Amino acid sequence: MNVEEASIIPSDAKSWSLCVRRIWYDKFPPKNTEIKIEPFDQLIIEKGLEHEKNILAKLSQNRSVKTAESTEHTQLLMDEGIDVIYQAQFYDEDSGLVGNPDFLIKHESGKYQPADAKLARSAEDKKEIKVQLGIYRRLLGTDLPGLVYLGNGKTEEIDDNAYPIVDKFLTEMGNILGRNKPPVVRYSHSKCKICPYFSICQPEFIQKDELTLIHGIDSRSAPHLEDKGIKNIQRLSECDTVSIPDVPYLKNFEKKQRAVLQAKSWLTGEVFKLNDIDLPEGTWIHFDIEDNPLEPSGQKHVYLWGLLKPDYDNSSFEFSWTDSMAEDHQGWEGFLGLIEKYKFYYSDLIIAHYSNHEITTIKQYVERYDMHDHPIVEWLLGEETPLYDMQKPVIQNLVLPLLGYGLKDICKHENLVNFQWENEDSGSQWSIVQFNRFQQEKEVEMRKELKEAILSYNRDDVLATRKLEEWLRKL
Repeated sequence: MNVEEASIIPSDAKSWSLCVRRIWYDKFPPKNTEIKIEPFDQLIIEKGLEHEKNILAKLSQNRSVKTAESTEHTQLLMDEGIDVIYQAQFYDEDSGLVGNPDFLIKHESGKYQPADAKLARSAEDKKEIKVQLGIYRRLLGTDLPGLVYLGNGKTEEIDDNAYPIVDKFLTEMGNILGRNKPPVVRYSHSKCKICPYFSICQPEFIQKDELTLIHGIDSRSAPHLEDKGIKNIQRLSECDTVSIPDVPYLKNFEKKQRAVLQAKSWLTGEVFKLNDIDLPEGTWIHFDIEDNPLEPSGQKHVYLWGLLKPDYDNSSFEFSWTDSMAEDHQGWEGFLGLIEKYKFYYSDLIIAHYSNHEITTIKQYVERYDMHDHPIVEWLLGEETPLYDMQKPVIQNLVLPLLGYGLKDICKHENLVNFQWENEDSGSQWSIVQFNRFQQEKEVEMRKELKEAILSYNRDDVLATRKLEEWLRKL
C-alpha cells in the first residue's frame, strides 16, 4: 500500500465535504462495481489542470521555478531558496498526513507559503479549499497565509481561521478510516443524484423507507421526527398533520401537511392538488439558457439563449448563439433583439422559464454591460415583467411522486407530463461538455454536429416547459 492509500490526503476534503460515505467509498472502493468518471467531472479535471498550468506560466515569468520530485527534493529546493517550487511534496510520519500543494512561493520574509490553483470563483464557502490550504500551512509550519489562485483571476488568502474546519476534517477522517463498513448517511437530492456511488446507496434508502427521500424532509429534521416515533415514510404518511410536533425546519402547518402528502404521493404515485393553478393568460414564449461556468475568464458565458414561440413546434425554436466569450455582448444583444420582436408582435407576452436561473442571469448581464436604462431591460425587470417562473405554481400547488421538483423530474415521469428528450443522456452538464468540445474542435463538420446537438437539447428544454404548461392547464 502506498503512502497516499494509507494516509489522509488534503484532496480527500472534496468528497468529505459532500458526504462521509462518499469519502469512505473513495478509500475503500466497493467490490464488483465499476465507478466511471463522468464526462463533466473529467472536464473539471482537465480545466483545473489547464488553470494550474496557466498560473505556473505566470509565476515563471519573473521568478525561478523548479519542480519537486520527492519530499526530500522539496526540502532541498527550499534550502536553495528557489522562488517557486512546483508540485511540492510533504509527508508527516507522526500524523500520517500527506500534502501536495500546487506551489510553494517564497515570501519576501524568506519563508514559504503554500498556494493552489482552483477553478472556484471564491474560497469563502468552499470547505475543501480551506481544509487543503490549512493542512499545507500546518505541514509547512508557517504563519503566512495560504494563497488560492481562483478561476476568475483573483487571489484569496487562507489564514488561521481555517484551522477549526481542518481539525474537524482530520478528526472525522480518522473515524471514517477506522470503520470496517460505510457510515450511515441520509439522502440528499442535490448531492446524491450526482454521486458516483448513488446506485449503491439508493436501494438501501428505499429498503429503509428513509424519511429524507421525501421532498421537504432533510437531515436537519428527520432525526427529530424519528425521536417522536415517525421513523419512516410509511409512518409519516399515516400521520394526522396536526399531530406532528414542531421540529427544526418543519414547524408550520403547511410544511407538515405537504410532508404528509409527499409521503403518501411517494408510496402511491398519487398527485395531490393543494390549490387551483392560475396560470397567466397571454401569448407564451418559453425560454431557457445554456451557460458555461468553466469559461476561462471566470465570468459566466451564456452561449445559448433559446426561445420557443407559437406554434410551439420544432420550427418555432429561435435562439441567440455565440461561439466564445469574445461574442458574449453580441449574444446578449441578440437575445434582447428577439424579446423586442416578440413584444412588438404580441401585446400580451408571457416569457416562461423554469426556476430562477434565467432571471438571475439576466440581472447579471444587465450589471455586466451596464444596461439598466435599456427599454427592454426595464420592461423585463420592472413591476409589469413578462417573465414567469413555472416552478412556482408547481411547488405552491402540487405534491408529486418525485424525489425532486426539477424540470426533467416532472416532465420525464410517464404518469405526469411524459415528455422525453430526444437525447436521453442530455442535460445541463452534458451541454457544458459538448460546448467545450465545440470550442476545442477544429474540424468544421464536427463543430456543426456539436452545435446542432446542443441546439436540439435546448429546443427540447423549451418544448418541455410548453408541455408542462399544457399539463398544468389540464389539472
